[in-house]
Amino acid sequence: MGVSKIQIGQLWKKDGTRDIYLVTRLYTEALSTMVVMRKSGAEGEALIRVRAQSNSAGHSIPGFSPAQEEEKL
Repeated sequence: MGVSKIQIGQLWKKDGTRDIYLVTRLYTEALSTMVVMRKSGAEGEALIRVRAQSNSAGHSIPGFSPAQEEEKL
């Protein structure tokens, strides 16, 4: 499952757990989009970096799924 665009402030659920992560930063590194996330409610924990993937359905973060349904305007 993917979204049309990954943005700062989006919430993603870690697959296999109930943990919710907040996207805090996006940047490009060597032709890849990197996503920096932190666990929601755990500001003291370390940030994680994940490489975003792109396909025909949109963008996704491996090991995570969107926590909210994407709103269509």
